[in-house]
Amino acid sequence: MSKVLLVDDDLVFRELLEQALAEEGYRVICAEDGVAALSILEIESPDIILLDIMMPKLDGFGLLAARKEQIPVIIISAIDCESDRIKGYELGADDFLSKPFSVKELLVRMAALQRRVDLVRSERICSIEQIKDEVEFDDLQYCVSIASKRVLLTQTEFKLFKYLFERKGEVITKQELQRSVLQKELGKFDRNLDMHISNTRRKLANTELPKTLINTVRGQGYSFAT
Repeated sequence: MSKVLLVDDDLVFRELLEQALAEEGYRVICAEDGVAALSILEIESPDIILLDIMMPKLDGFGLLAARKEQIPVIIISAIDCESDRIKGYELGADDFLSKPFSVKELLVRMAALQRRVDLVRSERICSIEQIKDEVEFDDLQYCVSIASKRVLLTQTEFKLFKYLFERKGEVITKQELQRSVLQKELGKFDRNLDMHISNTRRKLANTELPKTLINTVRGQGYSFAT
């Protein structure tokens, strides 16, 4: 798990934990409440969510109920009662850690959760090597068939996926994708492209296919898995 979404309304706590995790090699994205976290999840695909319960605007339970993608979640909360733990698990949380806690214990729990996630994925998800050459496109329905699994996309998602697939082995810049597929120049604060890529990855994952069919090449753009 290299990318962590930390959702907590306590600024001091967020900064301390962000620094500690960064020192362990994690990339940490922070949100101060559930609403901000949902906005981040539209364009980012973290490997794990560390989630507080009591927050303004949208609390941790609300975020668990509203999220679209089943990203592993560890609840981190100063409130430790049986009813809250049960509610968290019922809404899809994977673990519960009471504040205050040691960073070492958190790291151990994160590693244990990663092992469980990897085991499940290895049993359920086809490997990229098995499926990358088994891709068919339905240009009328904007549907992609991958290793007998059908992924229904929007027109823009379909065009992006096909554009990347037809250029396997190449890193395609965001500027090129924006011009060639979205038919406009990439603005400085334009996140539409990232949102379409994120939604496509979510649909792949929901169909038990690897999100990593579309790779992010930091500082350059995107590529189809080779």
